Amino acid sequence: MTVKNDTLTAIEGITVGHFTNRENNTGCTVILPESGAVAGVDVRGGAPGTYGTDTLQPLNLVTRVHAIVLTGGSAFGLESVTGVRRYLEEKNVGFNSGYGLVPIVAGAVIFDLGLNPSKKYPDDSSGYQACLNASSDPVEEGCVGAGTGATVGKLYKLDRATKGGLGSCCIHGAKGLKVGALAVANPFGDVIDPSTGKILAGVRTKDGKGFSNARKLLQKMDVLFGFPDGSNTVLGVVVTNASFNKTQLTKIAQMAHDGIARTVNPSHTMYDGDTIFALSTEKISGFEVSIVGALAAEAMANAILRAIKKAKRCGKIPASGDLIGD
Repeated sequence: MTVKNDTLTAIEGITVGHFTNRENNTGCTVILPESGAVAGVDVRGGAPGTYGTDTLQPLNLVTRVHAIVLTGGSAFGLESVTGVRRYLEEKNVGFNSGYGLVPIVAGAVIFDLGLNPSKKYPDDSSGYQACLNASSDPVEEGCVGAGTGATVGKLYKLDRATKGGLGSCCIHGAKGLKVGALAVANPFGDVIDPSTGKILAGVRTKDGKGFSNARKLLQKMDVLFGFPDGSNTVLGVVVTNASFNKTQLTKIAQMAHDGIARTVNPSHTMYDGDTIFALSTEKISGFEVSIVGALAAEAMANAILRAIKKAKRCGKIPASGDLIGD
């Protein structure tokens, strides 16, 4: 029986692989575009942890990336990029420098150290293994890869948080258009279903059985209860099969942040590292930026919601399903 693929890998030429370390509640995820992809990026959070994002700015030389890495482990986890680059080098994939091929890899991190007391972070071997695991099968979602140690609603740090995770979605448009998204949901604020206004995950009440509503809590505060340690972020990758240049993809990445704003309240705070990459596989042409950007925002919102719905309890931190059911 053929399994319907409504995730990022429904877009031809895209494979996704995870490395998951459940013992230490961390991991990394790699997105590999066949033959590379034109890419842009937009960083909106006040506490980003990124790698190679300057390369993707519209005024800079390189137009294509060969991998995007999303990783746990905060800045330590960026070591996983080395393993991804090593894998690509072995496959003879990279930018032709005139003196050899240089794989162009960009990435971003989430802070998941609160669930990882061992200090064993994603490293070179983790990134390499994620590449070996990459496939065009439907993306595995939930507490996997970069979403393994993700948490949601940390106004009181982890004491009243809910489990986050990784989700993916693909939207089909007119004339063969596809716009997909992959998100790692690890935000400071609550995750809300925009169709109902219902909180799906976030800051829990003191008894741990419901949600406090981060927005209402913030209305009563002048300072936060202890610095949240930059421990929050929504990371995203959107991919379309429509052709665009770097400048246009940067705008699409910017518009995709609307998907975060629709589902996370508050979003883009000084304690979040919200970052979205946008890639084009250039299979079809003739589509406007505004159309694809709008669909990218919708796909991103859906991916975030799926990340929450697929998440599972981690120790004392419950998942959405434990609190409100499926």
